[in-house]
Order: sequence, then structure tokens, then C-alpha cells
Amino acid sequence: MENQINHNFRLRQLPKYARIACLAFVFTLSVGYFTGLAFVFQTESNTAVGIEENYNGNEDRPDEMVMKFKKGQREMLTIVHTHILSISLIFFSAGILLFFSTVPKRLKSFLLIEPYVSLIVTFGGIYLLWYGWIFMAYVVLVSGVLMTLTYVATVAYIVKELFASPQP
Repeated sequence: MENQINHNFRLRQLPKYARIACLAFVFTLSVGYFTGLAFVFQTESNTAVGIEENYNGNEDRPDEMVMKFKKGQREMLTIVHTHILSISLIFFSAGILLFFSTVPKRLKSFLLIEPYVSLIVTFGGIYLLWYGWIFMAYVVLVSGVLMTLTYVATVAYIVKELFASPQP
């Protein structure tokens, strides 16, 4: 099957209007992605303690400025389910565009596969954290950062490819 795919096609070979449409798509996708990231910072879930409090609550500490309560199992399953499905589609659509770039094969392979690993580790880790494995807050923090760095690198390579001069 792999031999049937034209590996010579590149995004830069698209007509200008198609490259602009791809750029608009990547921009819109990024607005959505970084809006979600802004929400993470808004809920103070950008630290290990913040991640734990967001899912396990802080009602045992009455001196906190904002009281948070432990999430129920139904809410946790909804969070994990919706995030894994939606973010996997973000990486799949960006990955299709990245596939048709001039990024070296090994780096491209990493950028195409890594986000799914980080996605499962991040949201599986959040569920395990809620389940009582408190150390998972650190794993979630690292995998979430890696997932975001991978997204930024993927988008940067796509944009670079869309602005590159077409080659015959």
C-alpha cells in the first residue's frame, strides 16, 4: 500500500488558493488548541498541585481562595472521552498536512506518532490521578508539555511548507 502513495507530492505544490485554505485551517485549528491551553492556565492546572486540585479537589484545605471539589466518575469519563476523541482529530488533521511536507522522515515519523502517545498518557494519567495515583500529576505535566511542543513544531513545519516556493 505504501508504494502506491505518491511520496513526491508536497504541500508547496498546491495552487496558491489551496495553500491559503490550508493556512486558514491550521490557523483556526491553532486558535482552538491554544484556547484550550488558556483554559488550562485559567484553572491553574499548569502545575502538579494545580492538576491534582482540579480533579481531586481541595476541600480539605479551607484557607484556599477558590474551593474545588473532587470530580465524579461520570464527569471524569466525559472529560477523558471528549478530550481524547477531539484532540486525536486535531493531530490527525495536522498530521495529514505534515505528511506532505519536506520534513525529514525520522522527524516526521516522530511528529506523526508522538502526539497520540502523549494524548493517552496525559488523559489516562489524569484518570489515574483522580483514581488516587497522585504521582501521575507529574507525568501528566510532562506529557502535556510534550504534546504541546509537538503541536507547535508540527504547525511550524506545515506553515513553513505552505510558504515555501513550489518546486517542479
